[in-house]
Amino acid sequence: MTGRERDRRITDLGTLKALAHPLRARLYRQLVITRSATASHLAEQVDEAVSLVSYHLRKLAEHGLIEEAAAHSEDGRERWWQPASDGVSIRDEDFRDAPEKAAAHSAAGRLFFEQRADMYRRHLDERAHWSDAWTTASGSSEWLLRLTSDELAGLSQEMSDLVRRYEERGRAAVDAGDAEGRENVAVHTYAFPFRG
Repeated sequence: MTGRERDRRITDLGTLKALAHPLRARLYRQLVITRSATASHLAEQVDEAVSLVSYHLRKLAEHGLIEEAAAHSEDGRERWWQPASDGVSIRDEDFRDAPEKAAAHSAAGRLFFEQRADMYRRHLDERAHWSDAWTTASGSSEWLLRLTSDELAGLSQEMSDLVRRYEERGRAAVDAGDAEGRENVAVHTYAFPFRG
């Protein structure tokens, strides 16, 4: 852990809408991956104009989602950004008390899902270019369970705790200079009730 807030809980509509913009969500994700970057670096990653990226970074900063980071160069002409917390948390119960809030929460959920699905589609298209070790280590699973809402909450918490342990292990290794053989890894889980 970095000492920063873990999974900042987004509870207001303005911050949710700021993050639920397609380009801003991509920029936020890139900052989580790189840990800090300039608008120029991010513009290359998302294939957009630096001026547009700078505008959207300022919007994310206005809502406290990102913050200025220490400069990585001597001249100080470039502004560096970093996530303001170690992740964000968006919960249904914070947005169900008004139709506009519920609609915004649903729209944000759809956007985040589509972006995650695009990441996985890219992986499927590119997996032939990864080594056997990486393709063997990758996984995709579906489990269909019969649970109570309490059991589902417990399962979700245990899965979150497990992924956090691996996240912290990876960050500690990279901070100690052990980056050999490490790649960015996306872990997406969805746990939800449904009726056949």
